Amino acid sequence: MAMQAETIADMIRSGIPSATVTIQDLRGDGEHYSAHIVSPSFKGLTRVQQHQMVYKALQGKMGGELHALAIQTSVPKE
Repeated sequence: MAMQAETIADMIRSGIPSATVTIQDLRGDGEHYSAHIVSPSFKGLTRVQQHQMVYKALQGKMGGELHALAIQTSVPKE
């Protein structure tokens, strides 16, 4: 069963409370999403570390319930 975009966003916000999350359904099939996550928590972290935070927030759903998610992370502009 595919995950809803809002469920994905809620999970990320729960795991990274300071995050602003934008989710797009790339194919309209509810299985291929992109996520843009902006958080001050990412400051000073490598891109890999930032993505690891997102994966942790998704609680093991990647590759199972959540088939495909392209992740873009960034720190808020000052």
